[in-house]
Amino acid sequence: MDWQWTLIIFFGGFLVLMALGMPIAFAFLAINTVACYVFWNGAAGLTQLAHSVGSSVTHFSIVSVPLFVIMGEVMFRSGIASRMMDALDAWFGRLPGRLALMSVAGGTVFAGLTGSGAAATAMLGKLLVPDMEKRGYAKSMSLGPIMGAGGLAIMIPPSALAVLLAALGQFSVGEFLVAIVVPGLLMSVAYAIYIMVRCSVQKNLAPAYAVETAPLSVRLRDTVVYIFPLFVVMFLVVGLIFLGIATPSESAALGALGTFVLAAMYGALTKDLIKKSMLSSMRITVMLLMIVTGSTAFSQVLAFTGASSGLAELAISIDAPPMVIVVCMQLIMIVMGMFMEPLSIMMLTVPIFFPVIKALGLNEIWFAAIMLLNMEMATISPPFGLNLFVMLGVAPKGTTMGDVYAASIPFLLLDAAVMAILLVYPPVVLWLPSLIGS
Repeated sequence: MDWQWTLIIFFGGFLVLMALGMPIAFAFLAINTVACYVFWNGAAGLTQLAHSVGSSVTHFSIVSVPLFVIMGEVMFRSGIASRMMDALDAWFGRLPGRLALMSVAGGTVFAGLTGSGAAATAMLGKLLVPDMEKRGYAKSMSLGPIMGAGGLAIMIPPSALAVLLAALGQFSVGEFLVAIVVPGLLMSVAYAIYIMVRCSVQKNLAPAYAVETAPLSVRLRDTVVYIFPLFVVMFLVVGLIFLGIATPSESAALGALGTFVLAAMYGALTKDLIKKSMLSSMRITVMLLMIVTGSTAFSQVLAFTGASSGLAELAISIDAPPMVIVVCMQLIMIVMGMFMEPLSIMMLTVPIFFPVIKALGLNEIWFAAIMLLNMEMATISPPFGLNLFVMLGVAPKGTTMGDVYAASIPFLLLDAAVMAILLVYPPVVLWLPSLIGS
């Protein structure tokens, strides 16, 4: 059978199973089981599939995934985030769009403590949206910044999605976690500039109000007590990797330990918190690891049938610059992001796109950073982005889905602008990894 037909049958079967309501991990497992039985000599193929599934989740770099998930769960359930937001609030004074800027600052710091964009969006929405509504903020300047800032959790380490992408693409987890720091911060800066400029021009979007200024001594004290420890935890995760002192798994373990210590310092570490955090982390981790096993097996089947090499050869034979091919890949993922969640997109595209990127001689970490940004865009892309529905769930009564969609568009455009910068100027992604351990 030609590889083109093999690919069509695989994807056709997968889409049919998804249309029938089967969870994506089980849909991939079903396709992989049938493919291994047909192409890998019956029962022997199923045995090989079992070996492939086991090996895909037993290498050391995967250990960081559950540890990053635990970090986010403890931070989210312990109330550390609300203390951080109160400490940040004292520093913003009378800046245009003050509360919207707080959401960006809070989302940036919170992103460095948890890899969950949905959790960050829900937390920021619960903390800030009621006050924004009370102060007369337009929905475009209350809902939009929170959705954009919540998505930063995907782009700023520790990001479980980044670890999974590195594991699926088979490149360095540590270098990738360091590589996405600058793009994530660039997105944060772009959001802040947009908010200040637009709120300065259209003052009705974020009406100014009297702000009680806390004494400098109080602000410094709250910063030391509630914000500085968070940066210590972030350093344990990213800084030790950058300095070459610890591996990603070791840094993740230290980061998780740091969150427990922090929760204990604030008197929030209870048996109930530990139990709920561990159970929730276990459920999320099992789901993520099932996705890894399915995608890894799918990649091997595509390689065995010649589909991967066929696609790579087809891409090389196209009379177009490699950058055009990369842009087309991003456009495909943007369209997919309107209807699918990031993990599903990764499972479908990594086995196909990365062999092509290797064949074109392009840097995998650079491409993966752009792809991860695309996954962040998928969470706020109408009509089915996950964070759109999270935002609607915590938005004020009377907010419509149309309001949420409209608020997300400016931040999608800002993400697209940052993506263009990464495409045109790869050192934005590759500079920090080049300094690791130097």
